[in-house]
Amino acid sequence: MEKIYFALVDTPGLFASIIRRVTKSNYIHVVVALDQELQRAYSVGRRNPFIPLSAGFERENIYQIVQAFPTARYRIVSMECTKEQKAQIEQQLEECYQQRFHYHYCIVGLLFILLQKPFYQKNHYTCSSFSAKLLEENGMKLFKKHFSLVTPRDFYELPQTHVVYEGALREFIGTVQAGNAY
Repeated sequence: MEKIYFALVDTPGLFASIIRRVTKSNYIHVVVALDQELQRAYSVGRRNPFIPLSAGFERENIYQIVQAFPTARYRIVSMECTKEQKAQIEQQLEECYQQRFHYHYCIVGLLFILLQKPFYQKNHYTCSSFSAKLLEENGMKLFKKHFSLVTPRDFYELPQTHVVYEGALREFIGTVQAGNAY
């Protein structure tokens, strides 16, 4: 068996506080990672942590994130998958990254989450809807609802995951830089 990782992220800010209210969870962002150090991590979110209005599919950079949000908290979880599933997910993430400017953040999706109405516009996702669809397309149907209705809270509550780390991103980075693994 192989593992994939999810980072559940809590950052400050106006948009984050709106998402917190909508999802009723402190963790407001989901990142899919191929390694527990989050060096190969992807999400639909801010293209640059310092600029909230530019959002789409990106490779996450924890070093930039901690600069923009020094108080950011992370909950990193692992989940088992087959070798084939991980290879397919890795290939799909790389293809999405190559076409990253074709993917956009689905702000209107937040309204549909509140209304509990499935909504999908081609290549428009929230961080959690992208992650849920990615998993579903690779044989891991983990949620009993349409992928567009999945929230970071749903990832937080997944029983199939194991907590690898929970705490300040700054401390996590220090541990990774020191070469210590969780």
